[in-house]
Amino acid sequence: MQAAAERVTQLAEHCIAKRGRFDWALAGGKTPEALYRLLAGPPLAGRIDWTRVHFFWSDERCVPADHPDSNYRMARQSLLDHVAPPRGNVHRLRGELPPPLAASRYEQELAALAAPPGLPRLDLILLGMGEDGHTASLFPGSAALMESKRWVVATSIAGREVARLTFTLPLLNAAAHVLFLVAGADKARALAQVSTPADPDRLPAHRVQPVNGELSWLVDADAAVLL
Repeated sequence: MQAAAERVTQLAEHCIAKRGRFDWALAGGKTPEALYRLLAGPPLAGRIDWTRVHFFWSDERCVPADHPDSNYRMARQSLLDHVAPPRGNVHRLRGELPPPLAASRYEQELAALAAPPGLPRLDLILLGMGEDGHTASLFPGSAALMESKRWVVATSIAGREVARLTFTLPLLNAAAHVLFLVAGADKARALAQVSTPADPDRLPAHRVQPVNGELSWLVDADAAVLL
């Protein structure tokens, strides 16, 4: 996790020095939470000018911001409350709104980053991977995997009551940097398969391939046991 924290810190320093801001899309989950806590404390927190960091979210559950399952809530408690970025730098997915409206409004917010007629190009998108190969809220067999025009969509997952909002593949693949964090033995089989999948639709993480950006994977020993 220390390597991931150092990677994020160096990238933030570079982007801020080069163009005065760092646009970062956060991920949910226990592994990213551990990363956020490292970044929120010394010595790393002092190396980043948090007034220059703009925070986005690659996916969110359709719940209020204070709900225990909210990705925003987790990031706020583990990172944002400690580094205190300006309020206008925090661009959360509004899970309390009707899902299609929340997705549309987030696209409008992201449009401020786009150089017409291109896609928004985030400096860093942090992603995890589930044991089924999903990433963000792009699950195997989901219609959201087929989206080619929208940047953010609402999606429902079979057997789960709460809908989700998620970045789509065009937006993920437009990023300057994508960093996957994968930890745990339960991810080992999917990680072993994701590099050469027989069915890419079954392993959505395989389809994250930045067009003109950098893709990195940081995995722990348990997740890498079958590699």
